[in-house]
Amino acid sequence: MDQRRTESRHDHSDGLHARDGMVVLDQILTAQIAALQSLRPVMGQISAAADAATQALRRGGKMGYAGAGSSGLMALADCLELPGTFGIAPEQVPMMFAGGAQALLHMQGGVEDDPALALADIDRSGLGAGDVVLCLAASGGTPYTLTIAREAQARGVVVVGFANVDASPLLRLADIPVLLDTGPEIISGSTRMGAGTTQKVALNMLSVLVGIGLGHVHDGYMVNVVADNAKLIDRAARIVEQLASVTPEAARHALSKSGGAVKPAILIAKGASPEQAARALHETDWHLAPHLITI
Repeated sequence: MDQRRTESRHDHSDGLHARDGMVVLDQILTAQIAALQSLRPVMGQISAAADAATQALRRGGKMGYAGAGSSGLMALADCLELPGTFGIAPEQVPMMFAGGAQALLHMQGGVEDDPALALADIDRSGLGAGDVVLCLAASGGTPYTLTIAREAQARGVVVVGFANVDASPLLRLADIPVLLDTGPEIISGSTRMGAGTTQKVALNMLSVLVGIGLGHVHDGYMVNVVADNAKLIDRAARIVEQLASVTPEAARHALSKSGGAVKPAILIAKGASPEQAARALHETDWHLAPHLITI
């Protein structure tokens, strides 16, 4: 433990308790910003992971997430957003969190040391050959996460390992290792801080690339959004209005013809029939760009 950078002392830790509150806040923010700089050296690995995940999802496969404690919470936050933001089916993005739903209400430390739980969770996930799993562990040595990574590899799954400690077991094991070298925490060992923030941003970056690769992002719009509440229905209509250059009324009419699906609604608003829109999108693997140039 003493050799882990995440457990060592931060320059601003000594005397932290005695400082003015505004000084403490400034030092916390400075430490968080500094931790994010660790992302620049590993953007190539994040891109490679996104490419592998995009290929798996395009084939109808899965991109799973795995983690325990704070790292698991960062993974869960990204995982839960993908169906709504990008219209990816929930069964394609399974989450393996140590302790399951019960641990979300009361964090339990012991579950991260139980390999039997990990094996049961990966069985439930349905991950198999050609799929991808994103494994997160700040220390790079959490038994739950390591068990999932090892078992996933044995099943032919591509393992992407995110850890905040160099040469840790998870990074040595992973097919695509991503070292987030965030260093010491201002609260020693509290990896929910700089390490956790950086893990979440890394996942934000990766999942946006996946969304783009699948054709679910166009000009920064989430064109495969699942519009299942008033806010998102309004957002979907604005997307159609902007990308098809039509009135709000025409955008909503097109959405009614497409059953609420944004991509075909854009082509319908530009003059295609629902059948023509579906056929055109199928031909370009559900990417809009070729059709917005020609229609």
